[in-house]
Amino acid sequence: MSANSKKTIFDFSLFNRIFSYARPYKKQFYFSIFLGILLAIFTPIRPYLIQLTINHATGKNHIIPAWLQFFLPNGVKNNVLQFIFDLTIFQIIFLIIESLARFAFSFLTSWLGQSVVKDLRISIYEKITQFQLRQFDRTPIGTLTTRTINDIESINDIFSDGFIPIIADLLTIIVTLFTMFYIDWKLAIISIIPLPLLFVATYYFKESVNKSFIKVRNAIAQLNAFVQEHISGIAIVQSFAAEDREQTKFEKINRGHRDANIRAIFAYSIFFPVVEIIMALSMGLLIWWISDHKLDSGLLVSFLLYINLIFRPLRVIADKFNVLQMGMVAAERIFKVLDNNDNEVANPKGIIPKILNGKVDFDHVWFAYNDENFVLKNVDFHINPGQTVALVGHTGSGKTSIISLINKLYPIQKGKILIDDISIDKYQLNALRENIGIVLQDVFLFSGSIMENITLRNPNISKEQVIEAAKLINVHDFIMQLPDNYDFNVRERGNTLSLGQRQLISFIRAVLYNPSILVLDEATSSIDTESEILVQNAMEKLIHGRTSIIIAHRLSTIRKADKIIVLDKGVIQEMGSHDELLQLGGFYYKLHEMQYQGEME
Repeated sequence: MSANSKKTIFDFSLFNRIFSYARPYKKQFYFSIFLGILLAIFTPIRPYLIQLTINHATGKNHIIPAWLQFFLPNGVKNNVLQFIFDLTIFQIIFLIIESLARFAFSFLTSWLGQSVVKDLRISIYEKITQFQLRQFDRTPIGTLTTRTINDIESINDIFSDGFIPIIADLLTIIVTLFTMFYIDWKLAIISIIPLPLLFVATYYFKESVNKSFIKVRNAIAQLNAFVQEHISGIAIVQSFAAEDREQTKFEKINRGHRDANIRAIFAYSIFFPVVEIIMALSMGLLIWWISDHKLDSGLLVSFLLYINLIFRPLRVIADKFNVLQMGMVAAERIFKVLDNNDNEVANPKGIIPKILNGKVDFDHVWFAYNDENFVLKNVDFHINPGQTVALVGHTGSGKTSIISLINKLYPIQKGKILIDDISIDKYQLNALRENIGIVLQDVFLFSGSIMENITLRNPNISKEQVIEAAKLINVHDFIMQLPDNYDFNVRERGNTLSLGQRQLISFIRAVLYNPSILVLDEATSSIDTESEILVQNAMEKLIHGRTSIIIAHRLSTIRKADKIIVLDKGVIQEMGSHDELLQLGGFYYKLHEMQYQGEME
């Protein structure tokens, strides 16, 4: 891991790519660099001013440098006390200016980091929403959540606590060392004798914390994935009394996260006292040298301050390197998501049909979710405009896969899918989907009002249109019985509504968008009788006058279908009307008899 991390921190192409997101804010970026340089120049001035003050107060006058004479033109011409007073006032003003510059630097670097994070988060969210569905089949949702939230937040640290602050700290150390050697090179050498010890301690601290932080990041991704998955599936966990087993798994992942953090804390607990000891050693050598050579007290005080100005940034610079390194690791993960080309082909220059006739052809289609195990094998059928076609078969026969392919949610491996005699690949993706309405068995509702879920927050759809669509399929009265009517909050995933009620809302959505082709996952098998009657009535009105494809769970509901396609293990076994298939006495006949017998029992 550490070797990989070393490679990452010196990956200049990755580094440049991160900072390319700062280009829209280049004025702020360059100004923060300027402030860092200015603060590096300002930092050693105050100890020197304190040295002059002490020396003049103790009667050991020193030559006033030319730059200071510009601000204190009277110098010591009047009297020493007046000079000390003027120098003190100058120091107060200088301190205020330095503090304002430090505030501006800290605020600007954090603002820059948050602005880059905002832009990156928009980019990665847009990318994720454009992925083909197979990406979500392969990648845990919690992992993508980590990339969108935790990892991107680490990019902020590159700007606020990483690259720019490190540059500012290094410049401060260099300018401070230069000032020390300029004032007294012997004292400067004595003061920095223990520095090699600090460099060794810093190196081992950086390596130890870096390994721990990588483990922390991995553990966070595992925690997010685990918690997201198990909260979504909490009903299953509780139904099968699996709480204790899942709790044990969670505790194991959580323990790994804790141990990685404790190792980092342990490294910090050792490093900071070691730095204090090395700094105390440096100060001790300085005091010994000055007292032995009887140098003035102003020089002692200023060099003690200079030592602190060197050790203070050195003490935190290792931590900032780790922050920078973790930001680079996070950036590498983020850019892997952004560079994933398995996204939907929007085809912006494709055909934009105003309305589709609804002719559908599957021309010898082969399809697999993982490119190896085919779930549809040589599927070939034809649907005329306005026809109602039912798909039947056992679980896993390929019914849901067919409706996913019509809407181009997945790419096919072989064959062609045509709508109105044109390959679906030639249509503009959004234009194609606007003409295909899908009502699934598992209706997903977002947290928000019924109105927002019906319109999907489309501002072009008025409340009057929604009410008209609801009345058309006899759902208006049911909605008016709810608290707040159309403003009723359905909560996350629509958990405050029954399955049948959620289905009815999805029907209104389909009516509003008036699709040329309608795909229905007929889900009346798990709802109450009253809701079933409403759903069936809604289905009949939706189907009327348009091409409809229905996944049938109850064969009794598809007697009137123009065509029934019988699937088994991804292969079409039979095709025909209800009566024709019963007369064949084959696969459909057996399904019908089994279901009929089950209902009788």
